[in-house]
Amino acid sequence: MADAKVIPFDDDRSRSGGASRPARRRTGAGGPGGGRGDGSAAPVSALPGAQVPEPSGLSPEAGEGGREARDAVDADGSSGGWERRIAGGLAFLRRRVTGDYDVDEFGYDEELTDQVLMSVLRPLADTYFRVEVKGIENIPSDGGALIVANHSGTLPLDGLMLQVAVHDNHPADRHLRLLAADLVFHLPVVNELARKAGHTLACAEDAQRLLEMGEIVGVMPEGFKGIGKPFGERYKLQRFGRGGFVSTALRAGAPIVPCSIVGAEEIYPMIGNAKTLARLLGFPYFPITPTFPWLGPLGALPLPTKWTIQFGEPIPTDGYPPEAAEDPMLMFNLTDQVREQIQHTLYKLLVQRRSVFF
Repeated sequence: MADAKVIPFDDDRSRSGGASRPARRRTGAGGPGGGRGDGSAAPVSALPGAQVPEPSGLSPEAGEGGREARDAVDADGSSGGWERRIAGGLAFLRRRVTGDYDVDEFGYDEELTDQVLMSVLRPLADTYFRVEVKGIENIPSDGGALIVANHSGTLPLDGLMLQVAVHDNHPADRHLRLLAADLVFHLPVVNELARKAGHTLACAEDAQRLLEMGEIVGVMPEGFKGIGKPFGERYKLQRFGRGGFVSTALRAGAPIVPCSIVGAEEIYPMIGNAKTLARLLGFPYFPITPTFPWLGPLGALPLPTKWTIQFGEPIPTDGYPPEAAEDPMLMFNLTDQVREQIQHTLYKLLVQRRSVFF
């Protein structure tokens, strides 16, 4: 296996290499003629300016409670909820077998991601790590944006939880397209799943094209330096490289959204690194934790820490001239600004945290 590389944003090389929610039908309050067929008097018309209650008994002011109630009715077997789910599942399988589904030029399969991959990851985020999401409104509702986050945890579960956080919490149903290191695309099975989930090689050309297509792109500039750092250096950001992600955002005119993730550092406390074994296997590091490899496969189970993901205020880039992407001093200043904002938010979240697990 070829040596893995840290996110190659500074290389100018080229890349090698949901289903929508069904609409609910709403019926009117009366028949075609507005009267009753049983001979009783027709209902009195509402006064001007008055609101007529919906036939289901849920007014528009019911808000989330109303939507939840309607969802409960739809999920009830008596109203055909289970039949629709089964029919939808069979239709999904039929499309998979016949190949009647779409993927984009990067291999992203939105339907598979929404209906399968997110369903697998969601219990891990909601129940196991109990991820709390803050500042989701800082991610724009349309157009491209670059989310820049800290990286930690020995295994890249923080990237997957970040993807679930955006997918499940953004009011505009945005999807996060993560930029991944070379190693991800050298691993069998993982390579194919990463492509299907919307991940792509972390190079400037792919990132810029995604941003110009109006996608939300996620990058973790620390790379393997962040994810493989010792437990004693937890929540201390590593170098962010030479600012390649800033240059990409400037060229695309996309805002940069700093993101701080607390909780991932403790899932696999890395107390040692078997460097010789890592070189033999072609890995950037081989972690030694209090449970791995001593407990075998059981030692690969992450600790159930409590996570918080906070999105900071976006840093606009569309006000800079086109040549700004070539200005090293500007890239250094913006990179330092993003890094300092993430680090400051990490410290603030750590002070607010009650404990690692609660």
